Formats: sequence, structure tokens, C-alpha cells
Amino acid sequence: MKVFVAGASGAIGRPLVRQLVEAGHEVTGMTRREQRAEEIAAAGATAAVVDVFDKEELEAALKAAEPEVVIHALTALPERINTRRNFLAPTNRVRSEGTDNLVAAARASGARRVVAESVAFLYEPGGEDPNVESDPMAGSAPGFFAEAVAALSHLEAKVGGSEPIEGVVLRIGWLYGPGTHFASDGAQAEDVRKRRFPIVGDGDGVFSFTHTEDAAAAFATAVAGGEPGTYNVVDDEPAAQREWLPVYAEALGAGPPRRVPSWLAKLAVGKPAIENMEGMRGAVNAKAKRGLGWEPRYPSWREGFHQALG
Repeated sequence: MKVFVAGASGAIGRPLVRQLVEAGHEVTGMTRREQRAEEIAAAGATAAVVDVFDKEELEAALKAAEPEVVIHALTALPERINTRRNFLAPTNRVRSEGTDNLVAAARASGARRVVAESVAFLYEPGGEDPNVESDPMAGSAPGFFAEAVAALSHLEAKVGGSEPIEGVVLRIGWLYGPGTHFASDGAQAEDVRKRRFPIVGDGDGVFSFTHTEDAAAAFATAVAGGEPGTYNVVDDEPAAQREWLPVYAEALGAGPPRRVPSWLAKLAVGKPAIENMEGMRGAVNAKAKRGLGWEPRYPSWREGFHQALG
């Protein structure tokens, strides 16, 4: 099968290209950076150096690739996140304007399916149970997170409403593994080692994690089949911050995390980030297992952190 991967040099894109090539697919990997093209070619794919905001070049690249399936795994996150500023603004543009361009180019190229990345941690806060796909996104998201929710909602609506193209949306959890902020050389790991990543308040905010290999496997599975729709792609164990952060620190060989009151954390890193974290309650992956036939290689962050970071 011919597959076009937009975001082929990203944290999900790199293992995804490898997995698709190993499965026998003919892959074209898109990157906006010339220096990443050699990596894509070395993985056995054809590289296309294109900016998603250049409509003409994008359409030409997809028509040349003639893909049956187009994957949208584009983001524009900084290496270090400053939660006092809208660090999500470039990614919001990718998920709104960039999505429009990519879906239009997919349609022009004759693709039959688009599989796109969303997130599983911007659901409406409140309640006690982990989120399922039918739960609403966070309409009351604090601060600049509201813009992120709007961009994600746009992406999901565009991909899901582009008939006759089949739209599949994969809501990924907090990514860890190579190339992520939680990688051993990532910014979050550095902060944990320096004990600058504390447990906030009671540490009640519930996270759902996804290893990069598992995220890539979900995309690869969605290329081959599964009903159109939206799926949470997370591990089996949603966990409160007070549970997972000490394990993550241990896996890094760092000291135990400090504890700080919520009001102090809001002063230090900004109110929106803390309110968003404290309102999270994780997500359930049952639909992805049932509808895509996907199973996480790392079913729990407990083992995943040690295997990925050890």
C-alpha cells in the first residue's frame, strides 16, 4: 500500500516510517527540513521536503506519491515548553490551516483515508472516571489551552467530515520515548533530575501515557484497517501525578520529586497549565483495542519508563 506520512521526522513519525516499511508498504515521508530527508531515505522511504503551508508544493508532493492513505502527524512543539507563554500557537496553526491544506491535497491526490494525530488529555475536566471518546473536549479550557482545544476540534471535524475520504483520528496520550520531552535527554527529564518538576498539591491530576512505538503502531494499524472514527491511543493504566512522577524520577536515576502547593505552582509556571493538569482524569483505550485491533507494547508506564529510560 502507498502511504504518505506528514511529520515523518517527528517523535511518532520516525518509528512509524520504520514500522510501515517493515510491513511492506511503499512510504513517502514528508519533512520541512532538508537535513531530515537523508534519515527518511535511510529508513527505506522516499523523502519529500515540503512545508505544509505551501499549498501548491504540498499538492504536487501528494500527487507524485499517489498515496492510498495520508497520515497527519505534524506538530511544531518547542524543545523546551514555557507554560507562561502560548507555546502551542505554532502547533495550533498546523492543526488548523495545515490540516485544511493536507486534507485538500489528500483529496486531490485520490487518497481514500486520512489518519490524524490528536490528543487524549484535553477533555472537559470533572468527574471521576477516565475519559472515553464520546466525552466532550474541554470547552472551558483555561487560558491559551482554549485555543489548543479549538485547533484540535477543527482538525477532528475536518478529518472526520471529508467524505468520501475515510477519516481516522488517534488521540494520543502523554508521549514518552525517544524524541519526546519525557525522553532521557528531554526537557522534562532535565527538570526532574534538577528537582524542578514537583508533585502539585495532592497530585490528583490523572495522566494517560503513550510510548512512541505504541503511537506509531496505532497509526500503522489504522493504515491497514479499522472503522473510521476517533480512538484514544493510550496505555492501560491512567495514573495520578503522585503515582507516576516518583517512578519516572527513579527510572531516570533522579531524586524523589518535591511537593509544592497548587497556589505556588500557579505562580511559578502559570495558572492555565496547573488548572489543566489538575483537571485531567486520563483516558480509556478499549475502543482502539476493539475497533483497530491495536494492543500497546507498553501496557503500563510502570514498566515502560524503566525500559525506555534505563
